[in-house]
Amino acid sequence: MTSPIYAIGDIRGHLDKLEEVMERIVADGGPDAEVVFLGDLVDRGPDSKGVIDFVLNGREQGRNWKVLTGNHDRMFRYFLEPSPRVDMRLRPDLYWLHARLGGRETLASYGLHFDEETRLSEIHTAARATVPAEHIAFLSSLPYTKQHEGLLFVHAGIRPEVALAEQSDDDLCWIRDDFLFYPRPHPWLVVHGHTPTDYPTHCGNRVNLDTGAGYGRPVSAAVVDDGRVWSLMPEGRQELLPNPDSPKQ
Repeated sequence: MTSPIYAIGDIRGHLDKLEEVMERIVADGGPDAEVVFLGDLVDRGPDSKGVIDFVLNGREQGRNWKVLTGNHDRMFRYFLEPSPRVDMRLRPDLYWLHARLGGRETLASYGLHFDEETRLSEIHTAARATVPAEHIAFLSSLPYTKQHEGLLFVHAGIRPEVALAEQSDDDLCWIRDDFLFYPRPHPWLVVHGHTPTDYPTHCGNRVNLDTGAGYGRPVSAAVVDDGRVWSLMPEGRQELLPNPDSPKQ
């Protein structure tokens, strides 16, 4: 028998949805349950600050929580550096404060609001002065992966057939097609988020828990218990059976 381990998909600034799935986890596994957050705590939703505060408070209380870096968490962290950095995996027409990405909503959760005429330097200066140093240190400390027995937790996925030690951080928080369409087994069952799907999906070699919270849909959580994967629904556990023919998302 192996101990159960829980995972939470992309949260994207929705504290209310996070609190709801955490209640399900506590009801299923108790307050000491081991939980992995798959990244993308921030952006688009109304309370990214509240999400980070929630996680930090839980860890201060001794909760067994591991938080991984998502691409949106990394873009936020890059913006907060003394000289703001652009994530090179972005398309050239996009940047963290673009309406499509949600950076403005994240800054708004810290009480920072700007119009279209505000210079980027002013926004950066205000953000550096307002976002708590504890939040910046937290974002900077997040790992990209967690291994647990036969599982690998990661935000976006892995480059197939590449050793874990040789994986690119960019791939771990940004990869899509080369990972999603890979049909063969990996050395682990990979549990990930990043690519929105309508419901938690078990594709045989990976489990996707991003159910589109950034687009108004739920935050999802699952538990792996003795080799079986269960989605945590409002009514309780619902087993996710491997289906290699699932939509490649």
